[in-house]
Amino acid sequence: MARKVFFSFKYDNVARAVVVRNSDTIRRADESGFVDKADFEQVERQGATAIAIANWIDRQFTDTTFTVLSAGAPEHHSRWVRYEIAKSIKQGNGLLGIDTRKIDILGRRITFCGSDLPAGYPCPRWNRDNGYANMGGWFEKAAWLAGK
Repeated sequence: MARKVFFSFKYDNVARAVVVRNSDTIRRADESGFVDKADFEQVERQGATAIAIANWIDRQFTDTTFTVLSAGAPEHHSRWVRYEIAKSIKQGNGLLGIDTRKIDILGRRITFCGSDLPAGYPCPRWNRDNGYANMGGWFEKAAWLAGK
């Protein structure tokens, strides 16, 4: 089943989030609801008040049924990632964390997984759990857990 997916990540970890987004499971950014950093930067340039950022995130959630969190160290202390998780739960979205810390980007791997997902939500490891082959199944399991 096709789902409109919101990707939650901190821009410091965008390269790893893009690896997940560009997998065979998710083919096009306009279909996936992948948040473009250029859009976020535009929001910041327009004043970047907390209300403006929250409103922008809220608009990105329109018609989404699923949220994927890139769970690496940069996300751990992000106010806006935590806001997106809370928004996902409130909206009843399926919620899936993907541990992206071992995705090798320019020879750098993160050793700490900073998932802020509440207990009970799945957070498989992209490399160890073969994300390219298994992400579709992860989506379905998380959607089932959310009753979607």
